[in-house]
Amino acid sequence: MAEEQAEGQRTTELDAAIAVPTPAGGDLKTQIVRFVITGAASGVLDLGLTLIFQYLLGFPEWAAKSIGFFCGTTMAYLINRRWTFKAEPSVARFVSVTLLYLVTFVVQVGIYTLLSRTWDDTVLWSLLAYVVAQGTATVINFVVQRTVIFKIR
Repeated sequence: MAEEQAEGQRTTELDAAIAVPTPAGGDLKTQIVRFVITGAASGVLDLGLTLIFQYLLGFPEWAAKSIGFFCGTTMAYLINRRWTFKAEPSVARFVSVTLLYLVTFVVQVGIYTLLSRTWDDTVLWSLLAYVVAQGTATVINFVVQRTVIFKIR
C-alpha cells in the first residue's frame, strides 16, 4: 500500500514538473475543439457570403472573398476571445489580432484567387479552393493566437 502511495506521489510530482501553463481558456484539447466549432460557424458565414457575392452578385473572386473574410473573421475573433481563450478585451490584443488577420487575409485571398483562376470556374472547384485557403489560414490563426496573443502573461 505504501509503495502504491509513493508511486502515485512520484507521478503527481512528475506531472507538476512537466506541466505547461495553458491560456485561461483551458487545455489544448478544449481550445482546439472550441476553435474548430467557432471556425466552422464563421466559415459558413465567410463561404456563404463569398459565394453569394461571387456567383449571385457578380463580384470578382478577390472582392467576394474579401467581404466573406472580413465578416467571418470578425465573428471568429469575438467568439474566440470570449469563449475559446476566455480573454478580457484589450486594445493590444485587438491590434495583434487585426495584424494577424491582415497577414492571413493576404494568404487566404491569395490562395483562393490563385486556385479559382487555375481551376475550372465552378462552384465545386470554388468550394475546394475555399477549403484549401481556409485550412491554411486556420492553422496560422490558431498557432499564433494560442502561443502569442492569448497566452498567459
